[in-house]
Amino acid sequence: MAPALSDIIDILDKLAPPFLAEEWDNCGLQLGDPSWPVTRIWVALDPTLQVIEAACAQKVNLLITHHPLIFKPLRSLEFNTSLGAVIHRATRNNLAIFAAHTNLDSATGGLNDMLARRLGLKDLKPLVTGQEVNRCQQDNHAVMSPEHQPGLGRVACLAKAMDLRSFARQIKKKMGLKTIKFAGDPHLVVKKAALCTGSGSSLLENFFASGAQAYISGDIRYHDARDVEAAKLGVIDIGHFSSESFITEDLAARLDAILAESGFDAVVEACNIEKDPFEVL
Repeated sequence: MAPALSDIIDILDKLAPPFLAEEWDNCGLQLGDPSWPVTRIWVALDPTLQVIEAACAQKVNLLITHHPLIFKPLRSLEFNTSLGAVIHRATRNNLAIFAAHTNLDSATGGLNDMLARRLGLKDLKPLVTGQEVNRCQQDNHAVMSPEHQPGLGRVACLAKAMDLRSFARQIKKKMGLKTIKFAGDPHLVVKKAALCTGSGSSLLENFFASGAQAYISGDIRYHDARDVEAAKLGVIDIGHFSSESFITEDLAARLDAILAESGFDAVVEACNIEKDPFEVL
């Protein structure tokens, strides 16, 4: 039996509860009708026109992305704009679009946990927790086990202590990166690391207070790197795209397994046409 879009949304909302999203974010259904039947699903990082056109050509019914299609309220909808072209194409082909963004970042088993597992880190704890998460949990009557600790970023231990340069090299190898940047004393001994997928500069103060020696993220600014140097700590910039692109395979596999267990008949695939917009010469 093919699931309805509403069935998929229910599953995604359990994997990444909406109340975990940041106030500025726009997670959830971006486009579509919850009653639509879904037989083919793609998981992608961005709802670009290239991805939308490929999904429509492949008769995809639902595109799940990490980054939302719509961040701010629309004042107008012109089809000759990049956003308008995406909405026009998706609507004409009955392609629903759903975003799991900062709620999936914060969720247990979400993006930050996925990255930490890929890096072989252990004893994971949120980098940012607090009363806001607890309040939302109570307000929404969410049932969570004691070990379920949502929150932005993660702090974790390395399997074996190593110097900052070696740690950066290890991350480069495990992530399959062409290049990697780091700042700080190359000989700094790293026993504990903090991480944040995407753009992590806003959590720098949380890193300083975490007790970790190194911080792994993307989009690290020049002056932030200088601040890390001054604190005699280290920062490793793996790039925004690289810190999140693995979501396509991981989330597709999880959703496929859940649908199979639930008796739903739908194909779930990772979109494999995306690439980092930056080229390294």
